[in-house]
Amino acid sequence: MTTVRRLAEITEAKLTGDETLLVTDVSHDSRRAGAGTLFAAVAGALFDAHKFVPQVMAQGAVGVLSEQPAPPDFSGAWLQVSNIRRAMALAAAEVHGHPSRELQLTGITGTNGKTTTAYLIASIPEAAGELVAMTGTVEYRLGKQRFKADRTTPEATDMQRLLRQAVEIGCQTAVMECSSQAMDFHRCDELEYAVAVFTNLTRDHLDYHHTMENYWYAKQRLFDGRLGTRPRNSVINVDDAYGVELADKLESEGLNVIRYAVNAHADVTANNAEFSLEGMRFELLTSGTQREFRSPLVGAPHIYNTLAAVASGLALGYSLDVITAALENCTGAPGRFERVPHDGDFSVVIDYAHSDDALVNVLRTAREVVKGKIITVFGCGGDRDRSKRAPMGEAAGSLSDVVILTSDNPRTEDPEQILCDAEEGIRKTGKPYRKMADRTEAIHQAIAEARTGDLVLIAGKGHEDYQIIGREVFHFDDKEVARAALAAKN
Repeated sequence: MTTVRRLAEITEAKLTGDETLLVTDVSHDSRRAGAGTLFAAVAGALFDAHKFVPQVMAQGAVGVLSEQPAPPDFSGAWLQVSNIRRAMALAAAEVHGHPSRELQLTGITGTNGKTTTAYLIASIPEAAGELVAMTGTVEYRLGKQRFKADRTTPEATDMQRLLRQAVEIGCQTAVMECSSQAMDFHRCDELEYAVAVFTNLTRDHLDYHHTMENYWYAKQRLFDGRLGTRPRNSVINVDDAYGVELADKLESEGLNVIRYAVNAHADVTANNAEFSLEGMRFELLTSGTQREFRSPLVGAPHIYNTLAAVASGLALGYSLDVITAALENCTGAPGRFERVPHDGDFSVVIDYAHSDDALVNVLRTAREVVKGKIITVFGCGGDRDRSKRAPMGEAAGSLSDVVILTSDNPRTEDPEQILCDAEEGIRKTGKPYRKMADRTEAIHQAIAEARTGDLVLIAGKGHEDYQIIGREVFHFDDKEVARAALAAKN
C-alpha cells in the first residue's frame, strides 16, 4: 500500500487530484479494478483502455495511470506519464513491495527451451520440499495451485501481484519465462533476478522484431540492466554463438557467469550421451564432480535444458544431490516431445516446435530413436512471420520421410496461402508431401499410414487446446485428435 503521491514521484508523473489517496493494487484489466486500484489505461493496437475509465471509477478505483492528460471533468487522481508500460511496472513493484527482493527469482530467455527449462528448474525446490511459483507458456503455478497461462510472460501488474502472493504463501523461489516481446513491453522491469538463463537464439518472431539484431537486443534486456537491475548470476549456453558473445561481455564487466555446453569448454557439461524413446543418459560434469545421469526426457535438446537447470540449481544454492534427484524424475513440460500412449507398435509424438530451428531439433531427436519412417504433420501460424514458413517446410522435408502440411492457427490469413508458403521449402527436399488444410483429417491420415517402428510427429501446437480461425477460437487438442485417430485405426 502506498500513496498516489509516491507513485507520481517514482513514475515521474504529472499528478492531478488528491495525492493522499492510498493505492493497494495496480491493474491494466478493468475487470480487476476495484477499491484501492490504480487503473493503467493502455492504448493498445486493438483497443484503447481509456474507454473503461468511467467503469473502473464506478467500481471504486482511486485513479488512472495514463499517457494522456487528465480530462477536465475527471474527479479522481490522474497520473500522466511518458511511458505507460514502464510506469505500470514501476507502480506495481512499489505497491506490492518489490516481492522479487524476497524471492530467489530465475528468469529464462532464448528462442528454444524456455518452457522445459522452467519446469526443470521449478522441480528442484519442489524436490527439496519447498513451494515454488512459476509462470510460462503452458501454465502459471502458485505453490499447489495451477492456472492456465494467458501469455508466456504476464503483464508487469499481474507479475508483481503474483510474486507478492508467492511470498505470502511461503515460496522462496520463483521461475519465469521472459519472452523478448514481453521485455520490450516492460513486463519484466523492476524484477530482481537471482539467476538469468540464456538458452539460444535462432530466427523467430521477426514479424515483431523485423531483424535478428533487434531480436538479440531485446533478449539482452534480461542481462544488461535495462530492466532496472542486473542478475546476480547469469547461466549461458556457450555452444551458441550469441551465448559466447554474451558470456564474454558479462564477464568483462565483472558479473558472475556460469557457462553450460555440450561441445565447448564450460562449467556444466555432458559426455557420452545415449538416447531412446524412454529417455536419455549421460555423464554430468560440474566443477570437480562427475556422475551418471538419467532422465525421462527424450532427445539432444533436452541435454541443454537439463544443463541449464543444473547450473541454475547450483547458482540458487541447492546441492547437486537434490538437483539430480529432481531432474531425474521431472518429465518436463506438456507438449514437448510428448508421447501419446497407445498399444500399437509405432509412436505418436506431440511437440510445440513452431520455428524451423525447433522443428529440426525435434526431428533430429526422432531420427536418433526411431527405426522406421517419420511421418510429420505440421503447419505455420497465420498473421505471423511469413519468412519462416519456407524454412520450416524445408526443415520438415529434410528429416522426415513423409510430410503432411496442414493448418496451425491460420487466424485471418487464407489457410491455403500459408500452406503454399511452406510448400516452397518442402519442394527443395524432394520428399513426398501432401497439403491438407483440415488438421483433424491430416492427423487421422498420418496415424492411419503408420506401420511398425514408425513415428508420427504432430508439430506446432503442443500443449495448446485451441485453434484460431479468422477471429474465432475453437477447441482443438492434438492429443485428443490423435487418440481418436488411434482408436479409429485399431
